[in-house]
Amino acid sequence: MNFFAVFRKEMTEQWRTYRFLIVAAVFTAFGLASPLLAKFTPEMLKSIPDVPPELLAVIPPATVVDAVAQYIKNMSQFGILLALLMAMGVVVQEKERGTAAFFLTRPVSRETFLLAKFTALTVMFLASQSLAAVGCWYYTQVLFEPLAWGPFLALNGLMLVVFLVYLSLALLASTIARSNAAAAGLAFLALVLVGGVGSLPRIGDYFPGKLFGWGAAQMFGSADPAWGALAVSLGIVVAALLVAVLVLRRQEV
Repeated sequence: MNFFAVFRKEMTEQWRTYRFLIVAAVFTAFGLASPLLAKFTPEMLKSIPDVPPELLAVIPPATVVDAVAQYIKNMSQFGILLALLMAMGVVVQEKERGTAAFFLTRPVSRETFLLAKFTALTVMFLASQSLAAVGCWYYTQVLFEPLAWGPFLALNGLMLVVFLVYLSLALLASTIARSNAAAAGLAFLALVLVGGVGSLPRIGDYFPGKLFGWGAAQMFGSADPAWGALAVSLGIVVAALLVAVLVLRRQEV
């Protein structure tokens, strides 16, 4: 059984278990809602009774910058959470059910087994984020002004890299763990570690979170490239997959 057969099996499973639909629906909802929230939040605040006039005076009108900022905020929070939730059980569940042993006793290498899973997850997130980007772009054009496609595509590409970091780390956690609870704990530990180290001065400039800021800055002017953060992020993805393969090779499934 080759890579494409295992990949097709993974995509079919994502569809039948509604994981693909869930991720696509959540991403699309936040892509559509982000410019709407940016546009109408100031107006809703102004409609609250008994708000002091001094406070109303300092609430600025919404702009296209607010729409993009809201999009990045929503996608960064819920995209990372979904990456962990969707990937942290993909290997450990198959080990628990015995299906991993079935596949790995046939002509399927452990590298192919893991790579097919990661590729299927990547396709799911790429498709879902594409829907979110189209929705955000459309409503931003309707409510504010058109966004430049080039920088907007670059922003979404950088966000996808961040999601791939957490997908690979959650996949590694699922490979190491022997139970769903352990996989969840390891995945969220990875989230805390990456986020914590990324918040440190200077060191944070080379961690995945920096890519959100780089993408946002490209939308509205020149920005200092964060190539170091991009390189480290891609390095984390490759390293996590390699370690997952090495761990799975040593495990009895």
